Amino acid sequence: MGYKVAVVGATGNVGREMLQTLYERDFPADEVVALASERSVGRKVSFGEHTPLSVLSLAEYDFAGTDIALFSPGSAVSAKFVPKAAAAGCIVIDNTSQFRMDPDVPLVVPEVNADAIAGYTKRNIIANPNCSTIQMVVALKPLHDAFGIKRVVVATYQSTSGSGKDAMDELFNQTRSVYVNDPIEKKIFTKQIAFNVIPHIDAFMDDGSTKEEWKMVVETKKILDPKIKLTATCVRVPVFIGHAEAINMEFEREVSTKAARAVLKAAEGVSLIDHRTDEGYVTPVEAAGEDMVYVSRVREDPTIDNGLNIWVVSDNLRKGAALNTVQIAELLDRQYLKKLIAAE
Repeated sequence: MGYKVAVVGATGNVGREMLQTLYERDFPADEVVALASERSVGRKVSFGEHTPLSVLSLAEYDFAGTDIALFSPGSAVSAKFVPKAAAAGCIVIDNTSQFRMDPDVPLVVPEVNADAIAGYTKRNIIANPNCSTIQMVVALKPLHDAFGIKRVVVATYQSTSGSGKDAMDELFNQTRSVYVNDPIEKKIFTKQIAFNVIPHIDAFMDDGSTKEEWKMVVETKKILDPKIKLTATCVRVPVFIGHAEAINMEFEREVSTKAARAVLKAAEGVSLIDHRTDEGYVTPVEAAGEDMVYVSRVREDPTIDNGLNIWVVSDNLRKGAALNTVQIAELLDRQYLKKLIAAE
C-alpha cells in the first residue's frame, strides 16, 4: 500500500526538487498531487518519467485523505495552510521557517536526531531546518559525539538559489549587464550580487545579527545540543546552486586531524574528500545535484586547545531542502506509519 502525497509550492525551486527526489528515491506513493497558488493552476510540473502533473489550487484543496504533505511555499502560506492540512489528518513536513522553533514541532535531520520525529503526534507537523543549518549539523554530529563541541564559529557562502528562482535570474541578468555595460538592476538583493558578496541574508535583528544567522544558532541548539555556543556570519555569493561553510570548532576533548578524518569518513550522510593537493577539495559546482554533505580542508587550529577547522559544501536545494524533507518522510514511513497500518 502506498501513500497519497501532496507537494505544496510545486512550481518553485524546492518544490520541483521535491518531486524529482520523491521519484528518484522511489518513495512509496500511489498518488502525488502538485499544489500551488491560483496563478500557477493548470501549469505542468514534471514527476520523473511519469506523465507531468497538473498543478492544483492550494486554496481549494481538501487535505482529507492525503497522508503526507511536503510544504515549501513560503512562511506566510505555511502559517495559513499547514494547520488546516494537519487538522484534516495529513502529516505535514514543512520546509519553511514558520514552525521550526515551536516546542511542539520536531525539527529533524535524519542523520542527526532521527528520534525527535516521535514528537510529530503533538501537532501532525514536522519542521525541516534551514538549509545552512542542515549541512552544518550533519558534519558536526559525528564530531560532537566523538569529541564534544563547546563552541562553533561559522562563515557561510550561500548561493542565490537560497532566495529562489528570481534571485538566480538576478545573478544571471546582472552578470550579463556587466559584460554588455548595461545598468545593474537590483530587485531581490540589497546590493549588486554579480561579481560581489553580500554579508546580509534575511532581516537584521536588534543585536546586529541577521535572521539567517540567528536561525543557525537556535536551530543547531534544538537539533544537536543546547549547550553548544555558536556564532555565524552568513554571506550571499554569486553562485547559482550550493552552499559552502568555513567552520571552526573548539572541543571539550583532545582532537587531531587524523582522528577527526576517521570519524567523518565513517559518518552517515558525509563524504570526506580531503586531499592536500590542487583540486583535492569540494566546491559548490561539484556538489550541485548531489545528495551528500562534503567535508574538506580538515586541519587543526593551533590558536586554541582542541581546535579544528573544516570546509563543508552541499547542494542547498537537495540536502538543504528537498532531500532532507523526503528523508523525513521515509523515516516516518519506516518507523511509524507502517506500524500504524499493520496495527489497523
